[in-house]
Amino acid sequence: MLKRYVLALLLLVPLQVFAQLPDFTDLVEKYGSAVVNISTTQNARNPLAGRAPPNIPEDDPFYEFFRRFMPNPGPNAPREFQSQSLGSGFIITADGFVLTNAHVVEAADEITVKLTDKRELRAKVIGADKRTDIALLKIDATGLPTVRFGDPNRLRVGEWVVAIGSPFGFENSVTAGIVSAKGRSLPQENFVPFIQTDVAVNPGNSGGPLFNLRGEVVGINSAIYSRTGGFMGLSFAIPIDVANEVVQQLKSTGRVIRGRIGVVIQPVTRELADGFGLQKPQGALVNSVEKGGPAEKAGVEPGDVILKFDGKAVSSSEDLPRVVGATKPGSRVAMQIWRNKTARDVQVTVAELQDDRAAQQKRGAKPPAATPGVFGMSLTDLTEAQRKELKVEGGVLVGEVQGVAARAGIRRGDVILAVNNQDVKSVEHFRELMGQVEKGRIVALLVRRGANSLYIPFRVDGS
Repeated sequence: MLKRYVLALLLLVPLQVFAQLPDFTDLVEKYGSAVVNISTTQNARNPLAGRAPPNIPEDDPFYEFFRRFMPNPGPNAPREFQSQSLGSGFIITADGFVLTNAHVVEAADEITVKLTDKRELRAKVIGADKRTDIALLKIDATGLPTVRFGDPNRLRVGEWVVAIGSPFGFENSVTAGIVSAKGRSLPQENFVPFIQTDVAVNPGNSGGPLFNLRGEVVGINSAIYSRTGGFMGLSFAIPIDVANEVVQQLKSTGRVIRGRIGVVIQPVTRELADGFGLQKPQGALVNSVEKGGPAEKAGVEPGDVILKFDGKAVSSSEDLPRVVGATKPGSRVAMQIWRNKTARDVQVTVAELQDDRAAQQKRGAKPPAATPGVFGMSLTDLTEAQRKELKVEGGVLVGEVQGVAARAGIRRGDVILAVNNQDVKSVEHFRELMGQVEKGRIVALLVRRGANSLYIPFRVDGS
């Protein structure tokens, strides 16, 4: 009797687990027709066209190399050829507005949108924003199926989500998974708090929608983390509220206008927080201020930690570019900063963020070598010419680095400008400032490296 009872329980468990699994069929049937396949064509020049192969005898050792890797295109080789790429998108209005990734349609000479009813329509780009990787397209059609937008802020980690797209060109493929994390920051992506999922996303899924179980689009599948080029369990989607803000501007002006305040920031680590007297790592640490920019006019200085902007808490450095970027240029807003272990408020007038410009860096002269002596660093006073070039009044030049300094991240050629926001005037002054710090405590060293400045947490070991 007992054996039969145990067997009955074992048979029931899989049925109960199965009953709790979500069913995606209604969602896909209702909204799958609003997901489209996007193909692009780009005209490119044939690099071999008109190029004559080298006149090399067959017995020459390089003959086989040129035969294999520089084939003769022939006199009739085309001077141009077409490259093609595939992606996904989804229809957001019945009159033909389509949302996708900017990288899907970048540099495209021709864009074709293929609907689930097999219609293929030519599309034009209304606008694209590289910073958020959002593009808005328009096709000439009416009465089209559309999606509904949801609220990404209501997403919970562990919640089921569904992606529909065209991985490797397989149209309207459906994959499912869960939300792995929210508010992820990716390198060079300062304006998007990505939704991380474990939904299978592959090349061709880019630009497709990410649905919640209510059938609402909560994100746009945009990127994966992979060592192979294929799916490895880490997918990232742009929150739909971020995309919608971009879409409204693209519709009205064809471009996105963002705010800026003219600071270079870095994260506040636990060590730096301790050095600045903060109770916990928070805010965005200002390591340099643009001369004549909004922040400098507001009185912001290197070493300040921005804690709030326009009433919004800056929990980490990644938050600041988003909240500033979303602020209308010309607005005058309150900003809370932390300076000398005290919070204070300043008023800053937000300027407009211009298009990206290539950074120009000057290479300085190689510092003279010396025997490491101060915390594992050889230090020399800056010459008058070096101070003039760097536009600083003090600081010391770092030569050889080893030991505690190397472990802290100090490099040869760095210029140490300040210790806990106290300007360094000379090597002796640096020794004096460091000598005032209790052994084992952490100080924040302001370091000039190339054209940039950064704070480095440095634990004083008493050497």
